[in-house]
Amino acid sequence: MAKLRKLIRTSVLKAKKALKLFVVQIDRETVARTYLGGRGIEIGALHSPLKVSEKAHVTYVDRMTVSDLLLQYPEMASQQLVPVDIVADGERLEPLSDDSQDFVIANHFIEHCQNPVLAIENIFRVLKPGGVLYLALPDKRFTFDSARPVTDIEHLLRDYTEGGQCSRREHFAEWARLVDGIADGREAEARVNLLMEQDYSIHFHVWSQKEMIGLVTFLQGRYPFDIELMLRSNEEVIFVLRKLEQPHEGAL
Repeated sequence: MAKLRKLIRTSVLKAKKALKLFVVQIDRETVARTYLGGRGIEIGALHSPLKVSEKAHVTYVDRMTVSDLLLQYPEMASQQLVPVDIVADGERLEPLSDDSQDFVIANHFIEHCQNPVLAIENIFRVLKPGGVLYLALPDKRFTFDSARPVTDIEHLLRDYTEGGQCSRREHFAEWARLVDGIADGREAEARVNLLMEQDYSIHFHVWSQKEMIGLVTFLQGRYPFDIELMLRSNEEVIFVLRKLEQPHEGAL
């Protein structure tokens, strides 16, 4: 019996060690190399595009040209921004045809959307059946958003039905108060007005891991996709979602 217990302990320790090694080896590049191929887009890559393998050809989409982006973000003057191939609203992707992309990379993009559900809807519109969405979201608990309340599904539905403008000022005010740390009412109001005038791209919505899972589950009830992968990686959570040929039974 003692030998059996020792054998079990040894086996468990070996399994834990093997699992630890396996998990450490899964990173962004591994995920991209495994799931992304063909021709696709990355939205809002700025200076940190996702590294992909030679089997993936990426077209870069952003809401501004590189020169305009540098005016919006002067702090990035020393950074090398990717060339913007298509200037378009990332939430609508209007220049892109339905069922035209093998993959879409939304790497820390959705939190910048005023209307995240609309953005996801259009991503699945442009994806081919069988195409892949690489979705990475920062976990607010480990970022400058830590003091902000999470965005619930009811809020997202309101933004979807009424348009993101309905809560735009509310988000800028929350940002000024809880991220910039401005306590004075007049100073905060001035900051909000400046950010709105600049159309500055803040994190309009924030989630922790728990709410991200709820968000993806909610979206799966609306749009036809399978969850190929969910991975917690440092301060972010990565989802790989594959568009289905047919909607799930019971999907809205």
